[in-house]
Amino acid sequence: MAAAAAAVSTKAMPNTQKTYKVSRADLPLSCPMPDMMVWCSHPKVYLPIEATGKAKCPYCSADFVLVN
Repeated sequence: MAAAAAAVSTKAMPNTQKTYKVSRADLPLSCPMPDMMVWCSHPKVYLPIEATGKAKCPYCSADFVLVN
């Protein structure tokens, strides 16, 4: 049980930033991202960022910018 609690604590809280910088290694891009806790967030949505280098989550309005 302690291991499960430790694993949860290493994940980031979702929706804590207004803008997130992401790399091609993060594709396909979803909000919340895989390193975020999902129990306290909106449903996962995949965001098309490849064409323009920018995307906005329709649920939380977080902006994502592709940096490389």
